[in-house]
Amino acid sequence: MALAAVFIVLLLLTTPAFAQTAPAAPVDNGGALSRAMGQISGDGRSLSLSLQILILMSLLTVLPSLILMMTSFTRIIIVLSLLRQALGLQQTPPNQVLLGLSLFLSLFVMRPAIDQINQLAFDPYGKGQITIEEAVGRSGKVLHGFMAKQTRESDLKLFANLAEAPPFRTSADIPFTILLPAFVTSELKTAFQIGFMIFLPFLIIDLVVASTLMALGMMMLSPTIISMPFKLLLFVLVDGWALTMGSLAGSFAT
Repeated sequence: MALAAVFIVLLLLTTPAFAQTAPAAPVDNGGALSRAMGQISGDGRSLSLSLQILILMSLLTVLPSLILMMTSFTRIIIVLSLLRQALGLQQTPPNQVLLGLSLFLSLFVMRPAIDQINQLAFDPYGKGQITIEEAVGRSGKVLHGFMAKQTRESDLKLFANLAEAPPFRTSADIPFTILLPAFVTSELKTAFQIGFMIFLPFLIIDLVVASTLMALGMMMLSPTIISMPFKLLLFVLVDGWALTMGSLAGSFAT
């Protein structure tokens, strides 16, 4: 079911060219929805339309988790949130802006994988050359390869030992049940490492401002109020947003 949900996510992200090449669904046999769900019933009969809609609605509940946990979104949103805290800003940029920026930057990072899925799975499926099961399998292999490149070997060994799994000969042999938690753990570790490096220059500014205020006897004045303009000035002078976005995009292994 998880792989089927992945396929639906990627189907929503496909290019307009796929929508133009996909064959029209015949009315008399239930359309594309019936063809997509027809293989689920054990006796070979197509499921009813109401049951198909129920299954699709159930799959939609796991889509946010898949988008968060199987793409570059997790690392990006954490780094941007830490950047906002390092600047001393509570609500600027607002959460909606950070989420939108993280989403579109994730699409930029995932573009090679999306193009590969479109070439290997969506186009052949739209032309009727492969079944939906094979399309889902090919899409899962592409996402599996992306996650395997970003995952640390130590994290893989940790979850493999917890699952008491035998050694894997290649990264393609790693099951999703082990790769997914290892991938998320690696993303969290990488995001906090990047956040630590972002915090350092702003922390130095806070220390300098706090020491200066104490030397001047202005202990009642909040150092945050004085240091915030200097941090914003430093961030603008070094073109911080472009530097952060470029560093985030370049931090993913290709």
